[in-house]
Amino acid sequence: MNTMAHSSSVDNAETHSHASPAAEIARTLSSAFADNAGHIDATDTFVADNYRLLQEAGLVEIGVPLELGGGGANVTELAEMLRIIAHACPSTALAFSMHTHQVAIPAWRWQHQKLAAVEPLLKRVAAEKLILLSSGGSDWIGGSGKAVKVDGGYRISARKIFTSGANAGNLLMTGAMVENDDGSHNVIHFAAPMKAEGVSVVETWKAMGMRGTGSNDVIFDNLFIPDSGVALSRKAGEWHPLFQIISTIAFPLIYAVYLGVAESARDIAVGLAGKKPLSAHSFNLAGRMDTNLRAAQLAHQWMVNIAARNAPSATTVNETMIGRSLIAEHAIKAVDLAMELAGGSGFYRDNRLEQRFRDIQGARYHPLQQGPQAHYAGAMALGQPVDHIF
Repeated sequence: MNTMAHSSSVDNAETHSHASPAAEIARTLSSAFADNAGHIDATDTFVADNYRLLQEAGLVEIGVPLELGGGGANVTELAEMLRIIAHACPSTALAFSMHTHQVAIPAWRWQHQKLAAVEPLLKRVAAEKLILLSSGGSDWIGGSGKAVKVDGGYRISARKIFTSGANAGNLLMTGAMVENDDGSHNVIHFAAPMKAEGVSVVETWKAMGMRGTGSNDVIFDNLFIPDSGVALSRKAGEWHPLFQIISTIAFPLIYAVYLGVAESARDIAVGLAGKKPLSAHSFNLAGRMDTNLRAAQLAHQWMVNIAARNAPSATTVNETMIGRSLIAEHAIKAVDLAMELAGGSGFYRDNRLEQRFRDIQGARYHPLQQGPQAHYAGAMALGQPVDHIF
């Protein structure tokens, strides 16, 4: 039998040949992550022990610039790191991608916009190994929650859903809506300390897949945020240049995880298929699986290349979100085919393929989802405004 059929897609994908320090550290942790992944999935347990390993290994601060005490990893290297972690434990990779992109964004702004305001945060991440949380899709362009102006700041009431890693986080990077005198709304952005009075976590995460991410709800009950803690105020429901930066940088990192899940499913399926007689149907399934996987890999490389241009704009959002949709489509299809290739053995939990089938479904749900993404791309193609398409 051709031994290349069983070689790991981590090591043989042409688009991921560079081995960065972040990737090498991730590889050293993979065995420990993989050992716990089954128990975590079966019990809906948050990957707390894996977070401690990430902190001890220096990956929490790996995206902070070297000058500020971090590891200096760029988006390409961070994506590779997350992809590798996803092979071992998808939940760890997805939860950690939320911290990773919340570090990568201010790091990019410090390096390319010379924004001094983000320096204290980055230095704290490096020195204190802070875990940053994202309220992500529960906020997005539209905003969520209510902010009321009071003397010296704002009082915040909100429920932030899908807060991955909520129980391990130090700061939640989020926002809330302020009603203006004319009835319009602005969104203020701030970092909410997770131990502040008025902040609590509600254990809501009982999900189909990515069961170990601990993506619980975070409640703000009259949380006070001082005026000095407001990093930005923007119009609600309208693209802002900051969100062009967020989209261009964050999504190559988040979708590196789903690519890793699909690659892992492919490797498991090839191993299981090799234990039974092969047929022309097996070859067909394996070929279609690898073709879809390659499409996902190429789409991800495109997203990384767009980020590497260091010029976020409405156009880079479009290109990034096209890549995001292509990865979701082809990665999900590749895992579907992996299940079919493996046959009945893929249905057993112990083989871990059915977990990948469940985990990959999460690729559907991050913004821009299929409908808004197509709307955005179509408007761009026809020269129409995209400011309110999200």
